[in-house]
Amino acid sequence: MSRTFTRRHITVAAAATALAVTLAGCGSDDKAADKGGKAADGGAGTHTVKTVMGEVKVGDAPKRVVVLDTDALDSAVTLGVTPVGATTVVDKAPFSTYLPEDKLKAIQPVGLIAEPNLEAIAALKPDLILSSKVRDEKNYKSLSAIAPTVFSDTTGPTWRKNFDLHADALGRKNEAKKVVSDFDAHVKRLTDALGGAAKAKQTKVGFVRFVEGADTRLYLNDTFVGSLFKDLQVGRPANQDTTGFSVDVSPEQIDKANADVIFYSTYGDAKKAKETDTVGGPLWKNLDAVKKGMAFKVDDNLWMLGIGYTGAGQVLDAMEKSYAAAR
Repeated sequence: MSRTFTRRHITVAAAATALAVTLAGCGSDDKAADKGGKAADGGAGTHTVKTVMGEVKVGDAPKRVVVLDTDALDSAVTLGVTPVGATTVVDKAPFSTYLPEDKLKAIQPVGLIAEPNLEAIAALKPDLILSSKVRDEKNYKSLSAIAPTVFSDTTGPTWRKNFDLHADALGRKNEAKKVVSDFDAHVKRLTDALGGAAKAKQTKVGFVRFVEGADTRLYLNDTFVGSLFKDLQVGRPANQDTTGFSVDVSPEQIDKANADVIFYSTYGDAKKAKETDTVGGPLWKNLDAVKKGMAFKVDDNLWMLGIGYTGAGQVLDAMEKSYAAAR
């Protein structure tokens, strides 16, 4: 996900107002502030989910789910649950466009990622909220007062682990097993199509992201795309085969993106993101992948926001299509 989206500051007064509305909307029962709470019961059984914030009691089949990050949205839709509310990357932006439109049209926006609107969430009367500590630790107490709140630790490279947590919270662990099995089979098919694990390892694959308002990024291993490259057992350029999020480079340093295969995307306007000038310049044209016709432009929305099994499956499809077209 882009680290460039706008951050709004929430005042203490606004937070207090939101919390008051939250408690009013969910009832004044002291149990509402408990991690189990009334919302967890839902007239059915409950189960306990172990989270980074401690154990949380959740209804066995939550029906009104609010998700506060793109990985949780992918998890819910993948498992057949349509959330009642979700955050967006920027104000008035659409939800993840790679997901089926009919699964998104009924979802209500509830603020921005890391800046959820507590009043809007409370108004939806959710029985489960999904987010992460890295995004919403500061809001955990307020969110837990609205409904049982399940946090993963972080996002990105931990998406598989996060999916397991979301499946547990949603009461869909059995459905999750098939999703995981199907994806692993997909990974094997693509690895085989690349000539097998040994040949794949010899192929150095990189990812470049042109970003409006920032330097160009070469993505490292501790990212969603980095985790997919690891699944496929492909090689990585030495300067990108390391822990961390990204290495930032200027157009004059784009030779550092050299690889056998390059996937690249653009966030924002191509000209303002320096993609147009860089891709049209001599340094880019001299990269091994470019000279061999193995540099592929991909959908930024999918590769950056598709942090989940549905998104990952579509990224594998895009990679397979790119390779096939180049042969």
